[in-house]
Amino acid sequence: MLNYIELLKPRLSATVLFSSLAGYILASEYLDIQILFKLMLGGMFLVGSSNGLNQVYEVNVDSLMDRTKNRPLPTKKITLNSAFIFSLILGFSGIFILSMINFRCAFFGALSCLIYVVGYTPLKTNTPISGFIGAFPGAMPFMLGWVAVSNQFSLETGILFAIQFLWQFPHFWSIAWIRYKDYKKANIQLLPSGYRDHQSAFQIVFYTFWLIPISISPILLDYLLIESSIDLSIVGAISIFLLGLFFLQKALILLKTKSVVDAKKLMICSLIYLPVLQIIYIIDKFI
Repeated sequence: MLNYIELLKPRLSATVLFSSLAGYILASEYLDIQILFKLMLGGMFLVGSSNGLNQVYEVNVDSLMDRTKNRPLPTKKITLNSAFIFSLILGFSGIFILSMINFRCAFFGALSCLIYVVGYTPLKTNTPISGFIGAFPGAMPFMLGWVAVSNQFSLETGILFAIQFLWQFPHFWSIAWIRYKDYKKANIQLLPSGYRDHQSAFQIVFYTFWLIPISISPILLDYLLIESSIDLSIVGAISIFLLGLFFLQKALILLKTKSVVDAKKLMICSLIYLPVLQIIYIIDKFI
């Protein structure tokens, strides 16, 4: 059983579920336990399915890298057929559970899984564009929580999607920078230029920079008299702005030094940035 749990990548799943929870809280006026339970369970199943199918496809690739060679499939603790069937059952179960909330929730959840498995996974060993493709399913969870409540794709879901979409690039490219040599063993190309160079570091800075105005866009929309259901106070906007500047500083340092040490600092900062931003949004809603 522990091997099947490992197949689901529980730490990554927890991050995804927290984003969905944050989106749900931002959209809801009151806590509906039934909807929240279905969102968490369906989301957990779909993320687990995506991770499992990813590992089934990449079993030979995983066996080449130090980071992944001890996973259940390369070590044959689970057979490929068992992992494939288990992951498919999880995926269809997740879609069904999300469909009990609303159709759009199930649609975006299924689309996320499909893009991750059929788009991002096979492209990882062929082109750096895989990172851009992978950012789409990675950006779904935050907006999925909102869709679970609103049952519509709107300006608000677009903002939540854009925040997590842009965040993907400094987060995953910093990881790719750190694990460059390990990824190279398996011919995985995630850095935008394919190398730990100025071009890759510049693109990390570029996406991190644009994350700042997008993350405070609700208050900017207020000044433009564009109505949005996401409210952000001046205090909340300043807090998120300063958080973004701190994140950008780490990216600029990597641009200057191009060192693995600074890539690790950026990666750690990215892990802090997203949940803190989401918590600020939530706190700001209730004060």
